[in-house]
Amino acid sequence: MTNPYKVTKALIPVAGLGTRFLPATKAMPKEMLPLIDKPVIQYVVEEAVDTGLTDILMITGRNKSSLENHFDRVAELEQTLKAKGDSERLEQVQESSDLADIYYTRQGDPKGLGHAVLTGKQHIGEHSFAVLLGDDVINAKDILLSKMIEIHEATGDNVIALMEVDPADISLYGCAAVTATDQEDVVIVTDLVEKPAASEAPSNLAVIGRYVLRGEMFQLLENTKPGRGGEIQLTDALEAAVKNPEIAGGVRGIVFRGNRYDTGDKLNFIKATIKLGVDREDIGEDLREFLRNFAKTI
Repeated sequence: MTNPYKVTKALIPVAGLGTRFLPATKAMPKEMLPLIDKPVIQYVVEEAVDTGLTDILMITGRNKSSLENHFDRVAELEQTLKAKGDSERLEQVQESSDLADIYYTRQGDPKGLGHAVLTGKQHIGEHSFAVLLGDDVINAKDILLSKMIEIHEATGDNVIALMEVDPADISLYGCAAVTATDQEDVVIVTDLVEKPAASEAPSNLAVIGRYVLRGEMFQLLENTKPGRGGEIQLTDALEAAVKNPEIAGGVRGIVFRGNRYDTGDKLNFIKATIKLGVDREDIGEDLREFLRNFAKTI
């Protein structure tokens, strides 16, 4: 018998304007900013593919054509590399084109994350699906999305990724109140608040950019009114699921204790580049030596 909560599709919202990286993002999507030698978005797509999700829908906006081009074939470049006998770079170029079946649809008006997810309803249909935000890069060595899918398929509940943050920073995130289960780092979500003041936050558990949702969440999103910032917030729809589990299932959380790289602002982007770089076989040793020497000068 087929599991009704089987997850086979991923949705990646990439319609943001990237204003925090201007002027670099004036003509280039923020998701195409390179972390060493791959754009941010490729790390996110690779995570979905490594979890077995090869049907991927990207929710795009204006000026995102270079993002689509990155996952398309470039016959002239491939032919040039082939003629030069540069098989290593040829393989790297072809890798992004062969990762998955990637589809695109435009969000239109920037009405928030909840609206972006709702834009994918026609492609996703009634199936359960994963949402991966392009700002969050998860270290490939750490298990998160596959565990979320496992919990979802076993329980039928929506599953969100949570991470402990400094209480002073909780106002930057959606925040969850939770109760424990008999599974380590798996919790039941009892309340969700979008970007609360530190004094009003129910915990220091921040919602980070990975979700596994039931198809019924589209119904809740259709009935979600604009919230914080005048936008349709996914957090508000999930809060409705917490309060009305008979409609779209309850909400569970996975407390992630691995390595997450936030590429959403300049300082964290630089930190992500360094952290990924020191783990690379080709440049890691030299980068670590440079950092040790540089640290002595500051």
